[in-house]
Amino acid sequence: MSEPIKVTINGKEIETEKGAVLIDVCRDNETSIPSFCYYKDLEVQASCRMCLVRIDKMPKLQTSCTIKCTDGMVVTTESPEIEKAQRSMGEFLLANHPLDCPVCDRGGECELQEVIFDWGDVEERFKEPKNRQPEKYLSPIVANDPQRCILCKRCTRVCSEWMGEDAIEAGNRGANTVIGTYGGWLNCSQCGNCIEVCPTGTLLDGVYRHATRPWELDQTITTDVYSSDGMQLSIGSRGGEVHRIVARDRYVNGLNGEFLDVKARFAHEFINHADRIKTPMIRYSKGGKLIPATWDDAIKFTAEKLSAFGNSVGVIASPRLTNESIFTLGDFAKAVIGTENYAIADKHDMSAFLANLSVPLCTHNEIRHAGTIVLIGGEPDEEQTYTAKQIRQAVRNGGAKFIVINDTPIRLTTRASRFVHVNVGSIDAFALAAVDPKFDNDIAAKMGIDPGEIDAVRKTIFESQGDVIIMVGAELSSDAQAIIAAGASSLNGEGRRVLLHPLAPYNNSVGAIDMLPGAKTVNEVTKNSKALLIAGSVQDASILAGKEFVVVQELFEAETTEHADVVLPAASFAEVDGTFTNNAGQVQRVRKSIEPVHRAKPDWMIALLIARAMGAEIDSEFSASTVFRSIAESIPAYEGMRYPMLKDESTPVQAKYSVAERGVAGNIETVRKAVENMQPGEKYYQMPQVGHKLHRVTTMTSKTPQFHLLANGNPKPENLLVSPLEQFELDGTTRQKEKAEAAVIGIGDRSNVGGR
Repeated sequence: MSEPIKVTINGKEIETEKGAVLIDVCRDNETSIPSFCYYKDLEVQASCRMCLVRIDKMPKLQTSCTIKCTDGMVVTTESPEIEKAQRSMGEFLLANHPLDCPVCDRGGECELQEVIFDWGDVEERFKEPKNRQPEKYLSPIVANDPQRCILCKRCTRVCSEWMGEDAIEAGNRGANTVIGTYGGWLNCSQCGNCIEVCPTGTLLDGVYRHATRPWELDQTITTDVYSSDGMQLSIGSRGGEVHRIVARDRYVNGLNGEFLDVKARFAHEFINHADRIKTPMIRYSKGGKLIPATWDDAIKFTAEKLSAFGNSVGVIASPRLTNESIFTLGDFAKAVIGTENYAIADKHDMSAFLANLSVPLCTHNEIRHAGTIVLIGGEPDEEQTYTAKQIRQAVRNGGAKFIVINDTPIRLTTRASRFVHVNVGSIDAFALAAVDPKFDNDIAAKMGIDPGEIDAVRKTIFESQGDVIIMVGAELSSDAQAIIAAGASSLNGEGRRVLLHPLAPYNNSVGAIDMLPGAKTVNEVTKNSKALLIAGSVQDASILAGKEFVVVQELFEAETTEHADVVLPAASFAEVDGTFTNNAGQVQRVRKSIEPVHRAKPDWMIALLIARAMGAEIDSEFSASTVFRSIAESIPAYEGMRYPMLKDESTPVQAKYSVAERGVAGNIETVRKAVENMQPGEKYYQMPQVGHKLHRVTTMTSKTPQFHLLANGNPKPENLLVSPLEQFELDGTTRQKEKAEAAVIGIGDRSNVGGR
């Protein structure tokens, strides 16, 4: 806390810090103040005028969202004068608002509804016809009912400050002001955060729309299965079916507040999809068909076959699995098979980075409040979206210096104070330049930059105060990662603390490295094995060709299962208990929302069943919590952890990684030789299209139809009143059959609201 002061609120003296926002101080001390436009950590709007209070020695009522606390301030939040003003504001907000709560998707969790119940008048004095407008689509996944808008402009500020996209904005003036988009169609990352922060039913989830009512859903707090940022979310389910996903903060504080990206929020339809593998399957002869079988038969068949191969069995685990599943698969390899022949099916390996830490990993909150951020490689705005959001806010709202070193002008370079644009494929050379100044000129030539740019980066870091965050992309070589991680401590100084942040590719890439130390590459394990147990899929399934026996645990039939002799249906993240470890090293709970669909089982349980059939008992209790206890007892970074410790995920528990000075002379020499042999490259000048990675269709995202439209260029339909899914094929081509008539959204549509 900075300078402590005392303020008096409704006669009660409260201690806070100088400069604190009054509305936050009131709410933190159990004094309720209504508001719509105020949103913590966003620029102040002060337009709804609901948060009025009386402050002594000020001549009129004040908006508490714009007032900073000073010592001795005396505040009144409840009085007939204040109540009359708030009721009047509520009446104005309802002047054009349709009273359609029974059919509105926000009914039951609408902030306007809640505030009017407490601060609204019983009788509405405005008798004029309401300003009706038709409901329309702004994108395949964002629907818009403009007549419900109260012009709080949360959506526009979130789009600008969180996402840096300015895709949605206010148009017109006065009573004609509307929230809309340029050209009537959202061409952005489709994060849906505008939906999340909307206090009414103005912006709607096009995937969940009209599916069920909020109060009918069971809410389960869990962790994102896509990004390594570890975003917290709430799964809304009913009757064994997942209907929607929202950010955790709508119900309980989470590290990401109300922020989610497009995949975390919308790409959940794979969970209950009809294409899920429903039962175990066995291919009794090579080239034959997969035949449905019982679990008992499949486990027995698998155990007998694997036993026949002795220790020539390899184990491969997907980095999307829980820590418990990956750890159990490692135990299976070591204790049952008797081999160290195991791998993680990650497209990039960041184990060298985590093994050479000379300073701690940073949290996402520390990114938000950093003084300087250095991004070496990576593309967070496409793959680690919450990290990217924290960078944007650190720069815009916190004044942080931001340096980008990349061979591609990614979108975040528009926020950078310095962009070091290196030749394609030469980014490893920057790691060498960072620790070996005497090679600057040669290294700079290889990167295609002026040596002074390297000096300027060093100068910025050494002149920085506060936290300096160094982020490293997964595409750097293992040796380059080791150099940066080990050399970070040399940048510490008085008033300056250096922290590291790995941009790991998958939701549990970091946890997989922790669970399987010393893991080999997938190619090595495949080459050295006659038989394979694979949980998940591998990047290149062609390497499985010719293997004598392959067992695959998967959700869907995919390229990997085409080579399988046994396919076992695995449970999704919504159907299991466990943990993920995010790119900040924070260990977070994954909680079961629904029972496993069809006959699926958790990956860790499948491995234990096979082990038992092979005569080995790894975990007799068959419980995710006991597996996690074994993790805590076996892995030093997780020592002492238990599930109850992980309950408060607003401040997640961070694994205790070893931080020490590391000797990386061998890594430096390896990178130096690689740089010396590096051929002169070219620069890539074109900024990648928004969503080129984020919107790509994968095994899981493909099960949400809207993602096919996004991946095919997000085509704008001719009729915004009709769902895009009714107007386009999934490849983005126009659907000719029963093609909707073209319509332009305007004043003429108000008389045609019900028609097409």
